[in-house]
Amino acid sequence: MNLLRLLRRNLAAYRTFLTAVVVLQFVGVVAMLYLPSLNADIIDNGVARGDTDYILHTGGVMLAVSLAQIVCSVGAVWFGARTAMSFGRDVRGELFHRVGTFSTREVQHFGAPSLITRGTNDVQQVQMLVLMGCTMAVSAPIMMVGGVIMALREDLGLGWILAVVVPALFVSVGFVVSRMVPNFRRMQTRIDEVNRILREQITGIRVVRAFVREPYEAQRFGTANDDLTLVALRAGRWLATMFPLVMLVVNVSSVAVIWFGGHRVDNGQMEIGALTAFLSYLMQILMSVMMATFMLMMIPRASVCGDRIVEVLDTHSSVSPPEHPVAPDPGKRGWVDLDHVTFAYPGADEPVLADVSLELRPGRTVAVIGSTGAGKSTLVNLVPRLFDTSEGAVRVGGTDVRDLDPEVLWSGIGLVPQKAFLFSGTVRSNLMHGKEDATDEEIWEALDVAQAGDFVSALPDGLDASVAQGGTNFSGGQRQRLAIARAVVRRPSVYLFDDAFSALDLATDARLRAALRPTTTDASVLVVAQRVSTILDADLIVVLEDGRVVGRGTHHELLDTCATYQEIVGSQMTAEEVA
Repeated sequence: MNLLRLLRRNLAAYRTFLTAVVVLQFVGVVAMLYLPSLNADIIDNGVARGDTDYILHTGGVMLAVSLAQIVCSVGAVWFGARTAMSFGRDVRGELFHRVGTFSTREVQHFGAPSLITRGTNDVQQVQMLVLMGCTMAVSAPIMMVGGVIMALREDLGLGWILAVVVPALFVSVGFVVSRMVPNFRRMQTRIDEVNRILREQITGIRVVRAFVREPYEAQRFGTANDDLTLVALRAGRWLATMFPLVMLVVNVSSVAVIWFGGHRVDNGQMEIGALTAFLSYLMQILMSVMMATFMLMMIPRASVCGDRIVEVLDTHSSVSPPEHPVAPDPGKRGWVDLDHVTFAYPGADEPVLADVSLELRPGRTVAVIGSTGAGKSTLVNLVPRLFDTSEGAVRVGGTDVRDLDPEVLWSGIGLVPQKAFLFSGTVRSNLMHGKEDATDEEIWEALDVAQAGDFVSALPDGLDASVAQGGTNFSGGQRQRLAIARAVVRRPSVYLFDDAFSALDLATDARLRAALRPTTTDASVLVVAQRVSTILDADLIVVLEDGRVVGRGTHHELLDTCATYQEIVGSQMTAEEVA
């Protein structure tokens, strides 16, 4: 059913092409069905009587009909291929845009490898079904019905063979197809698993080598690969039985027509030409069944793929845009307020954040520190509305983020995530993600603030130096500085640094923070950090423990009032540094 929904929804725009396919296929099949009858006429009325003129005339008609059939077939395939390729393009685009609206929760639910498989392999399977449908599914029923009519027109006495053969073929093929569907469903799941493990191993190849885990990872991939192979073999065995079944029925039915038809010719009840035509029509009927068999072979897997595609298309983001967006207060530019915020993942026993209140104002730097799993990154993700709060409200510019247009919200935020990610392209194209119309002067200024100007200028191509996917051709510290520069070039009203200085040495960290200070005088800054030295000069430090605020104040105030902060400082700094 999901496959039918997908086809109806996405093929509606191609009615003209589909109409052309049906018309051309109909004309081509009718021409093909007319040829055996002409051949029978040549045998019975031309060859038997020695009428050369009749043979030449009828042969000319056969040649013209054959040319018409070829032209119609080529035209039908062209329109069908055009429709199928356009269908695949539209579904891939629809999937891409749908995934682009997902919040982090939906992406985590499906998983990146599965979403990639659904947007590539699954769409390809359904696209091939559309192509086969345009070239085979249209012509097969016409050929079958027309073949039956024309065969009975030649001789009713052999009609009982058709009544036995066609249902037998459908029953045998249907039995095999019903056994293939569950295997194809399992096969797509195993493909997801192979893609997931392969993606993990390629991304984490340095970790694998550093810990000498190649044998273990090879075994893990081998297990997933073997599981996929076993399911594919099981489906392939059922698939392999289909052709022998079809060929058995074809050969038995051909023998039956020749045997019983020969007796009818011997008894004078049937002419030789009619027997030849009946045999040709039987082959065309069985050919149409074989064409339908090809379709039936593809439908089970395409149906599974269609279900997986529709599952994504029917999933709506838990972070939905407001129906009536409210503009932020211009007088509160850079204001961020977390008002008794609580956040819990669905089904979780305990919330990640509980009753957190926080204020950010332009010109002030607020730092958040806490142990691993305290909820620091979750707090940062609530501001740009990557998640929605379970309770309480997050306001940016004096307006609840749930009432803001997402584009307006994001345009005022410069986010540097915990894991700096760069896109394949160049240094310039990556920084222009922050501001599309950024000039070279603005880009270099942002790079200097982020302490990245020196190493970028040392690159042979400077701003046009290539960046590999994920920025893997740069070190961790260089990636972080480029990510910070990408946020700075935007000149947002709110800066969010999610442990964005962790890969920097202390000297670079200090220089970067000193350069940021004059740049962010008219913006509010939220810094999440693990390192105390990064947040010493923050205007306010908030200490999180198990998702709750257990302390707030300046560095020196927290040293006197917050035991958790004292433990963090004591584990990182000497007595002289603390003082």
